[in-house]
Amino acid sequence: MALNKKIVLPSLIAVAILALALIYHQSLADWWQVNAVVVFQALVSGLFMGGIYSLVAIGFTLILGVLGIINFAQGALMVVGMYVTLWLFTTYGIDPYLSLPISVLVLFLVGALIQRFTIRPIMDAPTHNQLLLTLGITLFIVNLILVLFKADPRIIQSDISGTRMFIGEVMISFPRLVAFAGGITIATALFLFMGKTDLGKAIRASAEEREGSALVGINVKRIHLIAFGLGAACAGAAGTLMTPFSTLTPTAGDTFIMIMFAVVVLGGMGNMLGSLLGGIIIGLVESLGAVFLPGSSRLLGVFVVFILVLLFRPTGLLGKK
Repeated sequence: MALNKKIVLPSLIAVAILALALIYHQSLADWWQVNAVVVFQALVSGLFMGGIYSLVAIGFTLILGVLGIINFAQGALMVVGMYVTLWLFTTYGIDPYLSLPISVLVLFLVGALIQRFTIRPIMDAPTHNQLLLTLGITLFIVNLILVLFKADPRIIQSDISGTRMFIGEVMISFPRLVAFAGGITIATALFLFMGKTDLGKAIRASAEEREGSALVGINVKRIHLIAFGLGAACAGAAGTLMTPFSTLTPTAGDTFIMIMFAVVVLGGMGNMLGSLLGGIIIGLVESLGAVFLPGSSRLLGVFVVFILVLLFRPTGLLGKK
């Protein structure tokens, strides 16, 4: 008899929770009394970071849905956004949050140039060639940043970098709160753009049926350029929003590549709403994993969720077959 997947997955989660309780050798009540504040703090931190993951993943999903290309350079484009913000801050004293529109515009142009001169010529090439190209773009971007800014870690100390507030005993980092709110706002604006404007509808039509869109007069090549630019702009916005509380290094985007892919698979490949939901879930899983699995890699819980989704829900939460 085939196992019901809707029963198997919750059962595995329940067994995992029970195993964790046994590992700690405490009753759940005693453990909760000691660790309640830590858990709530992890939930808040995970929620805030999940907003950033969602924004990066939405850009990735947009490129995947419209162009059909898995863009592994998305993490590197996020780092470009960070260093654009750093350059504006150190050269002109522009606050990171005020530099957000500039970063978005610069990354849109960078993405458009990448699509025009590197992605467009291989649109009909085999998938592995496309993957290798985006990995090559990543290496080029990382090494260019190394040449321009060196490998020294950088920190931006803005006026609100250390600002925090407390709700009970739970600390709320103001920069992380702003990053979460900014990420959700930009994602919402992108949803409205895609659903309400003629250009957004043309992008969706090109994603659904490329040849049919061309037949009704839509300039598909132009749509591809805009979509890639918008995806890069989302990465740049995420990078800028993270700079007040992150250490900047040329390779900071490497970890985001794996997290971003887990988010997109969890939400459903090509589904923007799924990426938003998946980003928040992965952020919570990552943060709670550090509480329940101390000493382990913070990505261990992310990879466990990634594997479970592939096993029991390969189309993702909101994806289609």
